[in-house]
Amino acid sequence: MDFLRLLESIRTPIGDFLMSTVTHLGEETFFMVISLIFLWCIDKHRGYFLLFTGFCGTVCSQFLKILCRIPRPWVIDPDFSIVESARAEATGYSFPSGHTQCAANVYGGVARSSKRRWVQIVGIALVVLVSFSRMYLGVHTPKDVLVSLALGIALVLILYPLMERARTNPVYMYAIIAVALAMALGNLLFVELTAFPADVDPDNLAHAVENAWKLLAAVLGMCLIYPIERKWIRYETKAVWWAQILKLAGGLVIVIAIKSLLKSPLNALFGASIGGCVRYFVMVTAAGLLWPLTFRFFARLK
Repeated sequence: MDFLRLLESIRTPIGDFLMSTVTHLGEETFFMVISLIFLWCIDKHRGYFLLFTGFCGTVCSQFLKILCRIPRPWVIDPDFSIVESARAEATGYSFPSGHTQCAANVYGGVARSSKRRWVQIVGIALVVLVSFSRMYLGVHTPKDVLVSLALGIALVLILYPLMERARTNPVYMYAIIAVALAMALGNLLFVELTAFPADVDPDNLAHAVENAWKLLAAVLGMCLIYPIERKWIRYETKAVWWAQILKLAGGLVIVIAIKSLLKSPLNALFGASIGGCVRYFVMVTAAGLLWPLTFRFFARLK
């Protein structure tokens, strides 16, 4: 808390605005968009790499949150103030930092998989900036951030060489899929079957259960995407630049529409947990199987 109080003492309106802007780069939306850019338009194996590091990192992060149940800094110290614009997104328990983990997986993954020095520098800089923003805004402690950094970097360094080997040997990809599925299923069983103490926050527990179902659905979707795409679709990511823009824009509209428009009806039918599970499964399979069926059309555009 001493470091957070130091940052609190040097906050300025400009700094608040900049850090509030930077911190959004660690949100799920950016993870989704960047991963899909690679999956659809650059290199689908690098897209798989970013998706699996993100999914596995999020499973680990969500598991640790509900396992440790550490309150947010302003709950630990009621006299400590945060930047109010960050409060709405600072839901759930504090440890570890989900934004930091996401940034380390996405931007760290982009940096690790690129041979271009400027991409590596920008990727590392974004990881550092998002991590610092979480402490500057007062929503995470240094321990929250450092553990997430270590987790995210470890996943990137472990999965990257395995994903590269999977380009020529699919056994590695199936092994990664199996591990990711075991992690997601284990996390779901933990939150559903554990007898948590009476003092557990019910909203945070409900949030953990809902996220566990979403993560399992996302990984199950990837279990279908890789073998089906590899055997029957076999799409290429190349196209003329303006066709790439159309391809990306059209796909993002579909994915975002599924994510947003199906939420209310599916939650009304099945409840938040199962509704979220169905929605994320549809979203992932649409992105990885259905939309790529159009890529031959985009490749023919000149």
